[in-house]
Amino acid sequence: MGKKMARSLLILLTFALILSSFSMGVFANGSKGNLDITPLETAELFGEHDLKSSDLTTVIVELKAASIVEAKNKGQKQSKANLKKEREQVIGALKGSAAKVKREYDHVFSGFAVELPANQIPQLLSTPGVKAVYPNVTYTVDAFDPQEIDAEAFSPAMMDSAPFIGSDLAWDAGFTGKGVTVAIIDTGVDYTHPDLVHAFGDYKGWDFVDNDNDPQEGPGQYHGTHVAGTVAANGGIKGVAPEANLLAYRVLGPNGGTTADVVAGIELAVQDGADIMNLSLGNTLNNPDWATSIALDWAMAEGVVAVTSNGNSGPNNWTVGSPGTSRDAISVGATQLPYNVFTSIISTTEGLDYPSAKVMGFPNEEELLALNDGEYEFVYVGLGAVADFEGKDLTGKIALISRGEFAFVDKATNAKNAGAVGAIIYNNVAGEHADVPGMAVPTIKTTLADGQKLLAELEAGNNTVSFNIEFDKAVGETMAGFSSRGPVTHTWMIKPDVSAPGVNIVSTFPGETYAALQGTSMSAPHVAGAAALILHANPSWGPDEVKAALMNTAEDMIDPATGKVYAHNSQGAGSIRVLDAINATTLVVPGSYSFGKFVKVDDVQVEKQSFTIKNLSNERKRYSFKVEFAGNPKGIKVMTSNSLNVPANKTQQVNFNVQVDTSKLEPGYYEATIKVSDGSTTIDVPSILFVGEPDYPRVTGAFMGKEADGSYYVGSYLPGGAEVIEYDIYVLGPGNTIGGFVDTIGSFENVPSPIHEFSWDGTVQNGINLPNGDWVLGVYVEKAGVTEYKAYLVTKN
Repeated sequence: MGKKMARSLLILLTFALILSSFSMGVFANGSKGNLDITPLETAELFGEHDLKSSDLTTVIVELKAASIVEAKNKGQKQSKANLKKEREQVIGALKGSAAKVKREYDHVFSGFAVELPANQIPQLLSTPGVKAVYPNVTYTVDAFDPQEIDAEAFSPAMMDSAPFIGSDLAWDAGFTGKGVTVAIIDTGVDYTHPDLVHAFGDYKGWDFVDNDNDPQEGPGQYHGTHVAGTVAANGGIKGVAPEANLLAYRVLGPNGGTTADVVAGIELAVQDGADIMNLSLGNTLNNPDWATSIALDWAMAEGVVAVTSNGNSGPNNWTVGSPGTSRDAISVGATQLPYNVFTSIISTTEGLDYPSAKVMGFPNEEELLALNDGEYEFVYVGLGAVADFEGKDLTGKIALISRGEFAFVDKATNAKNAGAVGAIIYNNVAGEHADVPGMAVPTIKTTLADGQKLLAELEAGNNTVSFNIEFDKAVGETMAGFSSRGPVTHTWMIKPDVSAPGVNIVSTFPGETYAALQGTSMSAPHVAGAAALILHANPSWGPDEVKAALMNTAEDMIDPATGKVYAHNSQGAGSIRVLDAINATTLVVPGSYSFGKFVKVDDVQVEKQSFTIKNLSNERKRYSFKVEFAGNPKGIKVMTSNSLNVPANKTQQVNFNVQVDTSKLEPGYYEATIKVSDGSTTIDVPSILFVGEPDYPRVTGAFMGKEADGSYYVGSYLPGGAEVIEYDIYVLGPGNTIGGFVDTIGSFENVPSPIHEFSWDGTVQNGINLPNGDWVLGVYVEKAGVTEYKAYLVTKN
């Protein structure tokens, strides 16, 4: 067997190669008698685990016994005492081993976190009462580095994102979040900050990192304080819900946190009576069934509005990560507020021009346009690392910087810290690099060719540059390029659900100061704050109503690159508008819809679907329905009633059938909008369906490592499995390129998801030992008519 196993390999190692889902006849020692072998019942195993290793690892164990909340929602009886007994029985079965229980759960998740030798996980899988075993994955904040604002430069007007989504209109209407409690599950919160002290009572929450009742930010940490300010600051700046109450749960230390603590934070927040919880954290696992997502789904069922960041791995599809993959929680994408576009001309020696020069990013328009005033000396500082500025005078000058090695925002920040008033960043490869809003100093970008011209000018002793920067056009609210996109694997759900401002967001910072941050971490608390305003206005609403109100009233955004509305998997239902959500008189639940995948080949497939309409008004309403697919493709029909009468303050279900004739459609992703109208207001419900196997990446990674016996384990990550998979070895060429082909070391058919692995003896070409060193591992995959080839740098040792 290979080193790592997933849920496709869930039977005990001793029998893994011979058991199947039915009894098999096996001849023993030449005898004619048959030996019946019966498969053992085992729990599901998720993620990667070294099942041969005796090294300690932590896993999350889910029990078959339902949690308190799950049982309540299913009409079953459950108690803490019974769940404690269930846990003790499973834990007792591990006695005599080195297993150590780290956390126990019973409210929104039934199970425990346990540290044990990895080679004892198979024993755990076969223990009665165990439903599933999950990895204890690492979570980090979904934000980029901060730009701290000193007291002299600070202005309350910098917090312009809350008014943009309509928070000030809600305040004027009397809704401030008063009486609503929001849990910040994060790095802790500086509850002594003058803008936040009002929001905390005597009990402030819990620190799961240090295991005490003081959830203050850890040394050098700041993220949770910034998030909390966006929700409920009330002082130098105003958050979205300035009179909401806060609780803090520190689950992330300086190096991030783990599933064990995040689930514990969710549990305690629900038990402490939080109305809303915000999780501006995540990982890259696009799967809805990890322990954290399950806990969030049941938190929503218990009446707590759960809000999560969608991740910062965009702009490609399928980049959303857990817990943003949760079926029920509100996942939030990041937008950039409306901004102005400027043209830029830079000049050095007469006769030289730099046609690629464009404005890349800037802290504010005043600083950008100030570059038009006179000439500046420019200084080359290499990659723009802190060390590159040492011994160089940049005060009042322009930093000339090469792209590479680390983030653009860090290069600009280092330039500002060195005294520069601006920067020019040139590309290190052919082509143009990205725009980055909110740079610490006004920054111009150029191609590599124009950057080399500037370097040549310095060599010739021409070290001054001037700028001509002019307003070009205004751009409306847009999706941030870094914002992760959906859909979610397995459920095929649209994510994010909604979007909110997440670029250059000014909020509270530890030490009674303020800072600008960007990321979906900054977007989620806008939605959490909006939910507090909605609950203040509509205290009888549950999480489904809050989520639907935000989605049903969100505004579409236009992609300036195409002039068209962003795809559903980019923006979700759109950008939130708080007062519209508060005043909604109709709710459509759910607020987005996935019709799933239609995989019959050249045949007609019909699926039944439904959604719910809630008439919140005091009068009967007649609703009409229309389903519009982008491009109006032939082969898709949606059949439903033309209209429906819903009495005042009543709810009714709308049923419809979706018929897909795959013979008339190309495989792929089809986007639709369900339009629900009461004659005066139309609600757009984003919808998608897939013809054939969805276009998720067929292979998302590969690995190679050495076993104790000298052999090697080789494998790959396959979200949908593979009909054919081959592993090739190539020489590693100059500059990490693919060199000559060496050999195919493995070829397999009908491989299940999500992980494939095999054992390799380290030889190629009929027995030649492949020398140790760096090589290229090529992985070729065929699945559902799609082929994909990915190459990875691996090291053989």
